[in-house]
Amino acid sequence: MTDKAADKTEAVDYSQTLFLPQTEFPMRAGLPQREPELLARWARIDLYKKLRATAKGRDRFVLHDGPPYANGNIHIGHVLNKVLKDLVARSQQMLGFDSNYVPGWDCHGLPIEWKIEEQYRAKGLNKDDVPVVEFRKECRAFAEKWVDIQREEFKRLGVEGDWADPYLTMAYPAEAQIAREIMKFAETGQLYRGSKPVMWSVVEKTALAEAEVEYEEHVSDTVFVAFAVVAPAGSLADASILIWTTTPWTIPGNRAISFHNKIAYGLYRITAAPEGNWAKVGASYVLAKNLAEGVFKAAKVEAFELVSDVSAHELAGLTCAHPLRGQGYDFDVPLLDGDHVTDDAGTGFVHTAPGHGREDFDVWMANGRMLAERGIETHIPYTVDADGRFTKDAPGFEGKQVITDKGEKGDANEAVIKALAASGHLVARGRLKHQYPHSWRSKKPVIFRNTPQWFIAMDKAIESLGNRTLREVALGAIKDTQWVPAAGENRINGMIANRPDWVVSRQRAWGVPITVFVEKETGAILVDAKVNAAIANAFELEGADAWFTDLDGARFLKPFGYDPAAYERVTDVLDVWFDSGSTHAFTLEKRPDLRARRRGDGGNDRVMYLEGSDQHRGWFHSSLLESCGTRGRAPFDVVLTHGFCLDEKGEKMSKSKGNVTAPQDIIKDSGADILRLWVAAADYSDDLRIGKEILKTFVETYRKLRNTTRWMLGTLAHFSEDIRVNEPQTMPELERLMLHRLAELGPQVEEAYRTYDYKKVVNLLSQFMNTELSAFYFDIRKDALYCDPLSSHVRKSALTVVDHLFRCLATWLAPILVFTTEEAWLERYPEQKAMDASVHLELFAQAPEGWLDPELAERWSKIRRVRRVVTGALELERAGKRIGSSLEAAPKVYIDDPDLRAALSGVDLAEISITSGIAISANEGPQDAFRLADVPGVAVVSARAPGVKCARSWKYFDPALADPAYPEVTPRDAKALRELGQRAR
Repeated sequence: MTDKAADKTEAVDYSQTLFLPQTEFPMRAGLPQREPELLARWARIDLYKKLRATAKGRDRFVLHDGPPYANGNIHIGHVLNKVLKDLVARSQQMLGFDSNYVPGWDCHGLPIEWKIEEQYRAKGLNKDDVPVVEFRKECRAFAEKWVDIQREEFKRLGVEGDWADPYLTMAYPAEAQIAREIMKFAETGQLYRGSKPVMWSVVEKTALAEAEVEYEEHVSDTVFVAFAVVAPAGSLADASILIWTTTPWTIPGNRAISFHNKIAYGLYRITAAPEGNWAKVGASYVLAKNLAEGVFKAAKVEAFELVSDVSAHELAGLTCAHPLRGQGYDFDVPLLDGDHVTDDAGTGFVHTAPGHGREDFDVWMANGRMLAERGIETHIPYTVDADGRFTKDAPGFEGKQVITDKGEKGDANEAVIKALAASGHLVARGRLKHQYPHSWRSKKPVIFRNTPQWFIAMDKAIESLGNRTLREVALGAIKDTQWVPAAGENRINGMIANRPDWVVSRQRAWGVPITVFVEKETGAILVDAKVNAAIANAFELEGADAWFTDLDGARFLKPFGYDPAAYERVTDVLDVWFDSGSTHAFTLEKRPDLRARRRGDGGNDRVMYLEGSDQHRGWFHSSLLESCGTRGRAPFDVVLTHGFCLDEKGEKMSKSKGNVTAPQDIIKDSGADILRLWVAAADYSDDLRIGKEILKTFVETYRKLRNTTRWMLGTLAHFSEDIRVNEPQTMPELERLMLHRLAELGPQVEEAYRTYDYKKVVNLLSQFMNTELSAFYFDIRKDALYCDPLSSHVRKSALTVVDHLFRCLATWLAPILVFTTEEAWLERYPEQKAMDASVHLELFAQAPEGWLDPELAERWSKIRRVRRVVTGALELERAGKRIGSSLEAAPKVYIDDPDLRAALSGVDLAEISITSGIAISANEGPQDAFRLADVPGVAVVSARAPGVKCARSWKYFDPALADPAYPEVTPRDAKALRELGQRAR
């Protein structure tokens, strides 16, 4: 029997006697209209509060939200991130944990400042003319606006959490705690003010953290420059050390040349060169031997000779003259042995400007004592100011600009190159396209410049950390953390192992200030618990604005006996990564509903951080350092990372390319559950592609899942508890097979959820629902479910199994298709509407282990192999229009394989194959019989079914066997009609 109504006769409309599916669950989802109704229901019943009450007393699984930036509408990357978090939180709740999700927002920082500054410029106002507190109020209002907008957009995705009470880094208690955290670093001696080269955005006028930089293609000027050897002369008299650099503007900041003691160096003399060439005949240069040929080619040298090898010992004692000696650069330039030097490119020597590079700075500082003993001035000059212009420490170039305030190339490079050429020390120049650091906000190049900044020390032994360094503690904490995927551990381990001290200061206005006072006479940080408490208490009541209204520090110093005139009040604000890295301190430790007894506390609670893979250098990184520096351990137990969203061609999305997929459009057209299915089905460890064609695939996948769910709901309209079959062993084999599959699937689904493998959940359930249910079990059982008598044990068993199937599948799919499963659940259990219940308050349904029957499953795998040959033969008959429905057939099946034949014992193959009859023969069958190559020993010869067509079930039968009272239908259907008549009476 199929889903179509049965043929009607003049006497009886047999379709009215069938148990056809009946449900108000629509075939067409209408998700854009239905989803907001369900959101309203969840708000009305306060689903979040019910979830917390339901889970009270369980072990906790806390997904701590990495705060998105409160600036603009959400994009498809937000969808991936927030839906993935929701999958984690919902599935862990249904696995039996108290899985609480509290959303948060990052509210301070440069992007918001920029927006307010843009508004000022549009009005002809200057930010510097506005009191800083007024400016901060406007930044706060801007952030509040976007928090509200994004909150509604995130809720529309079906993400469940404490939206009524999120955390905000700009909330007064949060600002107070962030201040407490930086003061802890000051108290333990980890915070210091130093002068180091930092990445500096000329456009944004601030230092940048590594997490705020991305590498983009850039074209740089390159130069080969000769540094003349001045002492000791010896065999290198009249020779020059040759360096190569992609930043000619750093030459005024040069103070040394670095070499490596493992590189083979040689002294070379030019024997032939074009007239007027910068590299002239007779000139002698020292450089790495395996780079010589390439260097001289770049210098247009026609011939050269190796004069002698040069040892590392010889190099270590050399002193050179700066190439601009006589123009204000009359100091000696020493050679320093550095591990960072390679002979992969350049000359094998590195021009060393300690104010413009981390490695330059490190090698200079490491040799400080030796340099002082040689009488070399170790002071690092400030050659470039905040505007990217040369200072008086770059004689001859003052005012020249490296990068303009618009992020464009300035005139500094060309000025330096011309000066080098004029001095006779320029050997060659060129251009190089390479990856260069850019600000991730302005998308403009950054520079390294020496500036006074506040740092957190990575390699200082700290008493509160057991005399370990922050780096050591952090590396240990990484090993104690579960990384998903596992490759994340190596990635962040390498970053922590090699990172410099943490620059935490920013020269901006909208942020939490570095709340320390520095004694002017000694430069020492004031450490006083009472002062620190007063600052934090003021922030609790007034926010961080309290720091900016106390212009001389008197408010926090005078009450405790300190003279404000003797102290400097630091006005730099904290790096926003310090803000977000401190969120654990004012959420996980402050909120009772998030406080966890983790493994180190003797408990079983777990804390997860989940963000994109770029956060190994961002939020994961800063959170790890902040917590390890103040608490000696990581704030998380599990870290899960995901990739990024690309278009269908695998290209980065861009408005200019017109390849952006807006989540708002998808939700409007198809609904949020489609987006959720896309996220769940993806391999989130890699980059995800999305676009119209890809979404069509998920719309189709969703349609199949919905239709299967709809059929179960319609069929269960005829189920009631009084016909439930409670003893599975009494059920037909086909029903026991389905219970076996549920018992197999349950642990697989739960394990997939437990290990955050959502694509496996989708694959398991889609395969099961589409292939094993819709195309097999339901297809076979429609006849019994629609046509069998009320008393039929097969029908009762099938209805009982469908009931189990629905409950399992609805709960197993609930974390993914949050709207659809809720709609289906309330349709199945209408009484729960009045009870304000929800599928999301359930645990995952359990399929008892006692349902497992591997021997039965093995037997049915053989039966299904035979069935596949039969259905294959029927498809050919249908394609040739020799039959319409499979019930018109009664094929002959030849089974030469005794094992397959034995498996069919006691099984009605006609019922399983949905035919009106089947004859089985124990031989090979004729040569022209239908066969499948992968099922040897089975052949099928098609034949039409004899007899007449049943007016009710459409099966063909022998009319001689008909019940005289019901001559148009089979005896089975006659019994069903008789029982229906009796019930009607």
